[in-house]
Amino acid sequence: MRTFLKAKFLIVFITTILASCTPAPVDELHLTGPTMGTIYNVKFVTIEGINEKKLKQQIDQLLFDINQLMSTYIQDSELSRFNQWSSTEPFPMSAQTLEVLNEAKRLGDMSNGLLDVTIGPLVNLWGFGPQSRPEKIPSDTLIKTTQQQIGLDKLTIGLSWVSKADTSLYVDLSTIAKGYAVDQLSLLLQAYKIDNFLVEIGGEMRLAGVKASGIPWKIAIEKPETIQRSVQKLISIGQNAVATSGDYRNYYEQDGVRYSHLINPKTGYPISHNLVSVTVVHPSSMTADGLATALNIMGKEKALELAETYDIAVLLITREKDGFTEYTSAKFAQLVTVH
Repeated sequence: MRTFLKAKFLIVFITTILASCTPAPVDELHLTGPTMGTIYNVKFVTIEGINEKKLKQQIDQLLFDINQLMSTYIQDSELSRFNQWSSTEPFPMSAQTLEVLNEAKRLGDMSNGLLDVTIGPLVNLWGFGPQSRPEKIPSDTLIKTTQQQIGLDKLTIGLSWVSKADTSLYVDLSTIAKGYAVDQLSLLLQAYKIDNFLVEIGGEMRLAGVKASGIPWKIAIEKPETIQRSVQKLISIGQNAVATSGDYRNYYEQDGVRYSHLINPKTGYPISHNLVSVTVVHPSSMTADGLATALNIMGKEKALELAETYDIAVLLITREKDGFTEYTSAKFAQLVTVH
């Protein structure tokens, strides 16, 4: 299966933390497989009558269908066909893709345009897309010219169609589509009356209930270090989703300057502030996915302000001279248990 363009890297440890070193109980099943350039993990406490083989087939088919709609790497996917659409006339679009586009537009408006699913040309310009790293840093003129090709204001979303004001407009849903897929897998499990589960795709997670042992699912938030991997914080989030965005793994350095893969669409340049990791807890994985990226781009002060304004549960980590500093919103303290 071909993959999604990765416009960001999400840094959440996916392994669940066990209370002891004893083996997982037999009544907790784990299904896994490839999807979207990464792997999916579905763990759940089994219930009577579950056909494991049939459930895995349905999971694989669901993920295949989402890729066929929203992948930018599959040339005949619905989204790819829209990107190739050399017209400003309405393009018929499925309800699933419209749902994701509408949420992307809502989060884009909420973040004052910092989450922009049309930013692909700028990402490519800086060498973080399918094109190779540039031989030299783009000029101000080239950046400004490329900025003219992007913008959510160029995208119109109707009830059953979308259109673009500029035929060169390119939409990439990689900042939000994995979260959507996690939500859809969770709905599938709930349709089976499975109440205790963990669903994860490439770091995006959604949880419900408890483990087979009766203890809550626990998530390890990674310390934002570039070399070694260690745990910054261990949390339980109840029946919610969690997504983490950071800039400390996907970057390059040139002439002593560090360039992050997170591009600010307003400036056209990679972010340069000291906010290095953002974790969002929310009922929707799709929403948490998009918000984590938007908040990371805007920096600590504006991110905290937005989180408090919209009552969003966030954990921010900044890099300081003497180490890392954490900041949390009021909602984070309400939803999250720290271990």
